[in-house]
Amino acid sequence: LFFKLPSDCFKYVSWCDIEEHGVQGNLLHCPRVREGPSEEELFFRGEEHTLKKIKQATDTEKWQKKLQENWEDCAELNLSFQDLGDLYQVEKFKRILQRLIRVEKLWLVDNSLTDLSAIRLPRCRELNVNKNHFTSFKQLPRIPQIQHLSLAENNIMTLSGISDFRHTPLESLILKRNPCEFQERYRQLVFSSLPNLKMLDGIPKLPEDCSPPNIRFFFKMCAIL
Repeated sequence: LFFKLPSDCFKYVSWCDIEEHGVQGNLLHCPRVREGPSEEELFFRGEEHTLKKIKQATDTEKWQKKLQENWEDCAELNLSFQDLGDLYQVEKFKRILQRLIRVEKLWLVDNSLTDLSAIRLPRCRELNVNKNHFTSFKQLPRIPQIQHLSLAENNIMTLSGISDFRHTPLESLILKRNPCEFQERYRQLVFSSLPNLKMLDGIPKLPEDCSPPNIRFFFKMCAIL
């Protein structure tokens, strides 16, 4: 297209940059929080016509924007599919996560995340980080109140570090489609590390899951996933 569409000026604009509205962050369930491409990137894409003229923000306007982004008040938030293509977008994303001090349910699906170990989510009870690039439990955020954790489709190789969740109220864990799922006596090892766990990969704790992991025994029962 060689002509400017009416909506082009909003293509890379976050909701808090749109004028004359009072919508705050805790009112949005699936906000887009990543910043748009830089001016240089837009030029190389041939999309310089979409660039919004940015004026120098006053201190009052900066404060009003901060009030709109009241992430501290969010109890339930979906920040999935943010398309974090640049480092500066990832850094802004992490700064928002650091402000989620009251969030209880958080979805971060498919964001190409690799390390959130510096993030603390003190009230989070349910966390979904499916389809990211985590390779270890050590790279997860600190979640002392976690009850339901979903890590499907990451790249977690071993169960090393899983015992860090031993003293949390974790009841349900999903590790489907991670390499560690193919480890010998996988279910026994997980349940022995997490005594409070009630469900693994959608399957409740079975009697044979309670057997000591160092005992080799073949059961006639199989679980069909």
